[in-house]
Amino acid sequence: MSKSAPRSPIPGPRLRVVIEPDVAIGPGKADLLEAIRDTGSISAAGRKLGMSYRRAWLLVDELNQHLGAPVIDAVTGGAKGGGAALTRTGEEVLARYRSMEAACRTAIAADVQALRNLIKRNQRQK
Repeated sequence: MSKSAPRSPIPGPRLRVVIEPDVAIGPGKADLLEAIRDTGSISAAGRKLGMSYRRAWLLVDELNQHLGAPVIDAVTGGAKGGGAALTRTGEEVLARYRSMEAACRTAIAADVQALRNLIKRNQRQK
């Protein structure tokens, strides 16, 4: 099985939402929730994103602590191993973050394109 490389940033905004002074969600946590949903495992999600299990667990735990409700249901390992799935709260956090991300991309699309045009124009002039 090949190891998946972390996604490279897509052109456009990288949204980080500070909900309260010590509570934030950004691309890393959103990608982690998505990877947990897709793989059914914290450790597999961490590997997919190029982060350690400990780092992945700390990010999940941070969300759990601040949101007051767990974002994942985790089952500890056993004969068949453990697993993890997003809770309703986790699904809502991910959906709302992705919605804000899309709204941000739409809101700034013209300005991003103008910047891309400047780069292209300056490259042609060289």
